[in-house]
Amino acid sequence: MPDGRYRLTIRESFAASHCLRHYEGKCENLHGHNFEVEVAVEGTRLDPKIEFLMDFKELRTKLKEVLGPLDHAHLNEVAPFDLRNPSSENLARHIYEQLATALPGHVKLVHVSVSEKPGQTATYFPE
Repeated sequence: MPDGRYRLTIRESFAASHCLRHYEGKCENLHGHNFEVEVAVEGTRLDPKIEFLMDFKELRTKLKEVLGPLDHAHLNEVAPFDLRNPSSENLARHIYEQLATALPGHVKLVHVSVSEKPGQTATYFPE
């Protein structure tokens, strides 16, 4: 097989409320979103038997496990957002950190993006 890199991308959503501390605007008040989350993973080695990088179903299950505590919650009351502002940027980083440790060794998490509404996306990826 030729050298190359494979990338898988999935999307999930969750509903939650939050208040942005120190915002000094309407978003400092309690409000909610149907957050959209996009995750991209990549790698160079396919499973020799099935010839895929990772099962989409397995990746989706792992993401849902990370999103579970956030879904239908008030984010300001869920760790680490009881101490850290529950901005889209911090949500993306939190999801990234939780998901990265749950992936198989040959699969690398590339980025996590969080959207509060269409047209507004925060993306986290490490340097």
